[in-house]
Amino acid sequence: MLTIRNMTPRLWHFAFATLTPAALLAAGAFWGGPWILATVIYLTAMTSALDRLIKPNGTATDQQSDTLLSVLIVMAHFALLPLVVGALAGSSLQPIEKAGLFFAAGLWYGQVSNANAHELIHRQSRALHRLGMWSYITLLFGHHTSAHVLVHHQHVATYDDPNTSRKGESLYRYIIRAWIGSFQKGYIAERDKLTRVGRPASRNPYVVYVGGAALCLSVTTWLGGWQALLAYVALCAYAQSQLLMSDYVQHYGLLRAKRPDGKPVPVAAKHSWNSPHWFSSALMLNATRHSDHHAHPGRHYPALTLPKDAPMLPRPLPLMASIALIPPLWRRIMDPRVEKWRDA
Repeated sequence: MLTIRNMTPRLWHFAFATLTPAALLAAGAFWGGPWILATVIYLTAMTSALDRLIKPNGTATDQQSDTLLSVLIVMAHFALLPLVVGALAGSSLQPIEKAGLFFAAGLWYGQVSNANAHELIHRQSRALHRLGMWSYITLLFGHHTSAHVLVHHQHVATYDDPNTSRKGESLYRYIIRAWIGSFQKGYIAERDKLTRVGRPASRNPYVVYVGGAALCLSVTTWLGGWQALLAYVALCAYAQSQLLMSDYVQHYGLLRAKRPDGKPVPVAAKHSWNSPHWFSSALMLNATRHSDHHAHPGRHYPALTLPKDAPMLPRPLPLMASIALIPPLWRRIMDPRVEKWRDA
């Protein structure tokens, strides 16, 4: 078991990057004002500045002793959610403070907590997997647990994967298609898996995903009324959009060629976009090293590397996600790069 004292220096980078904004969010929910401003600056301007100032680093460290940090992030996830929703629904903060808190919390949940939940659903430990699953359920996105592992990793860079964005497809159209498609295909994958092993349909984890979401919505309404329910649903939708924006950017336009038998060629480094930028990578637990993750789904995030033959984004992943909000600009930047890698 990892303790604070034996965390490697590299893991301290991840801990600082991910937990500092969580602490600032908690302070902002209680006291508003400068704490909320500090969180917004941390997750935007400061992250961008450090990405520019610090030389990119594609090396890895040992994949040991990273579980404690993942558990701490999950604990922050569960603690912050009612705290932030209560502050958004309450009367102690001014409207501009609520807007800032909502913006910052959505970024943290969509970029940091999502990356951590993604890490956990790939773990072999049942307890850690369930922590990741419940992180997604509390964001009303539980089906991603099944869809990501059973559908995305199997069909990535093909039209059978709802989360592979297509060249020329706008982010807005993609979000709708990917959400609905991943929900449906994840359910079918789980149903077929149960059929193969002879288990009843009631064992489908979608029962937990949908039931857990209903429970979260009911408890939120019971404790905070319709104002809290509205704040909770809006925050979850914002966090989900951040996750889908990452998928959109990291797989835009990259497709696997088909072999003579009609099956796609194996997944390679050239089928995911990556980012070498140091601080945003630490903030997102190396989710930016996406090619290596698809090559080794069980590899822990500190051990992920940047393959030399992998496509690289021209700017940090969070900035590219912001550019994707403007489809003409996005296509002007990315479509030529897609064509280069399609011909590689």
